Amino acid sequence: MKKKKKVVVIVGTTASGKTALAVDLACKFGGEVISADSRQVYKYMDIGTGKDLDEYYVETRRGASAPRVKIPYHLIDVAHPNTHYDLAKWLRKAKISINNILDKGHLPIVAGGTGLYAQALVDNFNLSKYGEDKELREKLEKKEILELFEILLKLDEKFAKKLNNSEKNNKRRLIRYIEICKQGEKIKNIHPRRINKNNEYEFLLIGVTHPIEILRKRIYKRLIHRLEKEDMIGEIIRLHKDKKISWKRLDSFGLEYKFIAQYLRKKLSYEEMVEKLNIAIGQFAKKQITWLRRWEKQGVKIYWAKNKREAGKICAKFFVSVKAI
Repeated sequence: MKKKKKVVVIVGTTASGKTALAVDLACKFGGEVISADSRQVYKYMDIGTGKDLDEYYVETRRGASAPRVKIPYHLIDVAHPNTHYDLAKWLRKAKISINNILDKGHLPIVAGGTGLYAQALVDNFNLSKYGEDKELREKLEKKEILELFEILLKLDEKFAKKLNNSEKNNKRRLIRYIEICKQGEKIKNIHPRRINKNNEYEFLLIGVTHPIEILRKRIYKRLIHRLEKEDMIGEIIRLHKDKKISWKRLDSFGLEYKFIAQYLRKKLSYEEMVEKLNIAIGQFAKKQITWLRRWEKQGVKIYWAKNKREAGKICAKFFVSVKAI
């Protein structure tokens, strides 16, 4: 049998340190990082999406004059915020990036908080034949989430009833499901619940998170730092004024962009914005861990690492050798 090519996938909650771990493993094992984040694909959205691009620059040795090396990254800043970028596009580009990295003798390290993106890659979703229906999307965009769910329920009742609360309240995902159903397909054909054994890669999944109380503190600390030290509000003002991103479009990106956009339109006070946003990010983190636990129940193996050292040991056992940077 042909030996499968190895790929590391880092999953976890927001504020868990996925990027830092990916960069650390890339340094140790000659890797390049592929972002699996549905918002980091967009240009100009840096602070709110937590790109942390400075983390990709590492010192090769200690000392003030030590040269810094950039760890290569992929699928960050590849689309304008006013353009549509979906799972199918990301999956296609991710596979291209993986093969390009492997051709160089390096280790592909996929890292990100969008669980569906990671699952689509690992479980080998086949999305290529399901195209966009722009006219249908424009009509569906005008509808409320509950209306969209009712439409999906009529089109594919069995699948709709299996959706969790996160999926039921994700407008873009509901629109995509309806779009596929309208093309005469059942969702199960593109949303498999079992791992596809015919995948051309061998994946190692490393999970990172923290106890909920620690995670809440990390989320709040990071939020305040981004607001007070990194000018996250200024970023969203520039997106609206300079890049011509509508308030509606900003709302669609959720979390930081949604609540700060509401604050800028005077729908929320600063204090209300911070409180609601902090709660929303915490809820999002809980949904992420729920997603990953459910994925484990479907059969995938995730190795949960407590720290970088433990993750490094897990990774070292996974492969024999790769070309060092």
